[in-house]
Amino acid sequence: MSNNLLQGKRGIIFGALDENSIAWKVAERCHEEGATFVLTNAPVAMRLGGIQQLAEKTGSEIIPADATSMEDLEQLFTQAMDKLGGPLDFVLHSIGMSPNVRKNKGYTELKHDWYLKTMDVSAASFHKTMQTAWKLDAMNDWGSILGLSYIAAQRTFPSYNDMADAKALLESIARSFGYWFGKEKKVRVNTISQSPTPTTAGTGVKGFDTFLSYADKMSPIGNAPGEACADYCVAMFSDLTRYVTMQNLYHDGGFSSTGVSEAIMDMVGGNE
Repeated sequence: MSNNLLQGKRGIIFGALDENSIAWKVAERCHEEGATFVLTNAPVAMRLGGIQQLAEKTGSEIIPADATSMEDLEQLFTQAMDKLGGPLDFVLHSIGMSPNVRKNKGYTELKHDWYLKTMDVSAASFHKTMQTAWKLDAMNDWGSILGLSYIAAQRTFPSYNDMADAKALLESIARSFGYWFGKEKKVRVNTISQSPTPTTAGTGVKGFDTFLSYADKMSPIGNAPGEACADYCVAMFSDLTRYVTMQNLYHDGGFSSTGVSEAIMDMVGGNE
């Protein structure tokens, strides 16, 4: 159901790879709500996914860009504004990658050149994206910038590995850049800490299925699916959330506020 919440708004959506991607679902919902936008991903990722199908479905342009490259980002924002007809109203940063996770290097055995790559792709790229938008004056007043995070930024999930460090940095960048963007342009910057979601990246984490089941049992209303996260992103891009900024917003069915649930107690200790 469309309420035209984003009618007339323009944006960039990073990270749509396939139908399991949260960014993919966000693009579909933004289109339904009247937004126009550019889709972007790293060239290597685009060869692996079906982003062309999403572009056709949403009437969007695709501009390949490496989010760790300032040159690519400058071209992306410049071309996006040209194609969309002016400055932007929203940006979604849905990017995460860890060579250590991919290569099964445990946290105590990290390869530090890979660790730096994790930080660059998964967190520093958020700063680079906003710095580019800032320098090009690419955001309209009252715009909205979102990064996707996970509660491993606050709590230890051993198999989440160095991605936990990256998410902690991502959230800090949102607060720090959010101050400057708010002060100068009334642009809000937030992160959404989503339930574990079976995306291509998420399922690459060791023990993901157990992760998913545990979180669902811990959350009073269950895990938030990707489609619901897309709805939340639409709300955050809309004019209904103009004064929400510099926040890490939990979208996790109550997981982040639950110490222990009855389902977990029953599973661990029986019904004593």
